[in-house]
Amino acid sequence: MTGTRAVPPWGFAVTAMLSVQLGSALSVGLIGEVGAAGTAWLRLSMGALIFLIIARPPLSRIRRTDVPVLLGLGVTTGVMTVGFLAALEHIPLGTAVAIEFLGPLTVAALRSHSLPALAWPGLALCGVVLLTEPWHGEVNLEGVLYAGLAAVGWGVYIMLTQRIGDRFTGISSLSLTIPVAAATAAVVGIPQAAGHLTLPILGAAAGLAVLLPVLPFALEMLALRRMTTAAFGTLMALEPALGLLLGLVILHQRPSPLQVVGILLVVLAGAAAQRRGSRTAPVGTAARN
Repeated sequence: MTGTRAVPPWGFAVTAMLSVQLGSALSVGLIGEVGAAGTAWLRLSMGALIFLIIARPPLSRIRRTDVPVLLGLGVTTGVMTVGFLAALEHIPLGTAVAIEFLGPLTVAALRSHSLPALAWPGLALCGVVLLTEPWHGEVNLEGVLYAGLAAVGWGVYIMLTQRIGDRFTGISSLSLTIPVAAATAAVVGIPQAAGHLTLPILGAAAGLAVLLPVLPFALEMLALRRMTTAAFGTLMALEPALGLLLGLVILHQRPSPLQVVGILLVVLAGAAAQRRGSRTAPVGTAARN
């Protein structure tokens, strides 16, 4: 514990976000080999195996009322992951992250029970418009729709995660929900990946699973032990900007000046929406994407 105390809590949070976005950026190569759904299925399957190894599923603690929520969370995670990776086939990483971020941002605004707070999703939407630049007539509607699906999934994911978080502690719930997510992604993922599975691809999928969701969850858990969920949620508003940065560095996706302004609007809206309430923050996001 002495070593972790030497690292500020925001350091864990930022590292977790970098791991999420790095995993997303590096997934683009695997998508080219086995497709978006195939990548989602492989990554979630590897993640499920890792969680089953390091955490014993709390089967004895499951109540009948928990089953629909656990299944719903698993299915939502699978759909969200497939949707986000499919978006990366069509639009830049920073744009996809910004659109997806509308999901938790809207949940945070609605749960603040404040009418002015509803302006923040609107501001973020303005940022997304700047990112997609529809006046050029080149909006990739398919990519936007896939990212929108991921946004809805992330919003639902947050609400279900809060319910599960009240029942189970640590990573035990992920050993229940990630296998369901992998099974959900398998419906479309196995047909895409069939015939393309090699040892290098399986190794790459295992490495990506460590980057997302295993490592981020551990780091987020360390961060949340020493900072409020509101502060954590505010910090997470930086995630679209990190997506833009890694898209530039790793995928060479160069944004226009207007797109940079769009990302800044999304970040500003996200930070402002998280200022109130300890349970409005989009925490528990380790299994996304």
